[in-house]
Parts: sequence; structure tokens; C-alpha cells
Amino acid sequence: MNKVVVITGANRGIGLSFCRYYLSLEYTVYAVCRQASEELIALGINIISGIDISEDSAIDKLQLSLGGVEIDLLINNAGILQDERLGSLNFETIQQQFEVNALGPLRVTEALVNNMSKGAKVALITSRMGSVADNTSGGRYGYRMSKAALNIAGVSLACDLKPRGIAVAILHPGLVGTDMIGGVGDITPDVAAERLAARIEALNLENSGTFWHSNGEALPW
Repeated sequence: MNKVVVITGANRGIGLSFCRYYLSLEYTVYAVCRQASEELIALGINIISGIDISEDSAIDKLQLSLGGVEIDLLINNAGILQDERLGSLNFETIQQQFEVNALGPLRVTEALVNNMSKGAKVALITSRMGSVADNTSGGRYGYRMSKAALNIAGVSLACDLKPRGIAVAILHPGLVGTDMIGGVGDITPDVAAERLAARIEALNLENSGTFWHSNGEALPW
């Protein structure tokens, strides 16, 4: 029987690349997104659209859509990036980033945790911009704060899920040339997905809850 992966934010960027990668490994792929792209539809995989992970009703829909599906890997990839600077802070966009980047993955994981059994894995696609020690440039208040919140949620999930035999990865993809940052980056989404998948493959209960760059470098909190 094929392994099952569920990927949020699957319609473009790293999420779409994850779908292609795990499809190539003959996983059964469930792609979760707000609106499916033509590229995603062309893959011929299972698509669950209309899912805004910041909305409780959408999470209920996701849970129903995956009823009875045993999940081997859950990749919480969906996220948004806004730019706030001191002197012109927009607290609405800061709050929105918390809802999507921090609370969204927690909502999804809690909704689907009973679909996972011993040996399953949860991956949180976060950012080194959520590192306190690594912040030497300031700015990006909502993104940095929401990703720091996601990181600590990942540590708590690792602690709480370890007795159930479920490991949690907290992963920074690198500077990836996606639409979210205007297409400028050091690596492509396909390369990022492959590197991140290698980190997920290396994930176990001993290193669960640790913070890693996709290139294999351990990151500071």
C-alpha cells in the first residue's frame, strides 16, 4: 500500500514542488489549498480546495475530507509573508500572519492527529526569520513573530506526540525563489522540496522537535 502525504499550501511554490516530489516516490498525495492552480490540477492527485487554514470551518471540512485516511506524513507548508516596519506597523497584517503561519498549522495538526499512527511524521515549514538568535536586521514583525510562535508550537508538538510515536520536524527551506518573495532566491522550489524531504526522511523520535535548515545545518533558536 502506498504511503500517504498531506501537504498544505499545495497550489504553488514549495508546496507544489512537494506534490511533484512525493508523487514521483509513488505516495498517495493529498494537496490542500485555497484554490487549485492549473499546475496542481495537471498532476492528477487528490486535491482538497477551499481550505483557508485560518478558518475553523475550513479545518472542519478538511477533517471530514480526510475521514478514514491514514496519514504517514503531514507537511504544514502554507504560509504568508507581509512587511511591517517600525513607525508604520500594520497590526491587522501582523494578526493575519499569526492566524495563518502559527495557528493554522496547529489547527491542521490537531484536526488530523488521529489520522496518524506510530511512525507517522509531521513537518512544519517555518523560517530562520523566527530565530531570536539569528535576528540581526529587525523588521518583518508579523512574519518573524508568527514563525517564532510556530517554532515553539513545534517543540510542544514534539513533546506531546512522542509517546504516540510521531516525530515532528521544524524546517527552514532556505531562500527560495517563490512568488511570495518575488521569485528571487538562492534555490528553486524543486531544490528546496528535495532538500526538505531529505530532512524529513532523517527525522526520528530522537531528533524530533529540533530546528534545521534544508541544507542540513542545525539552526539556533
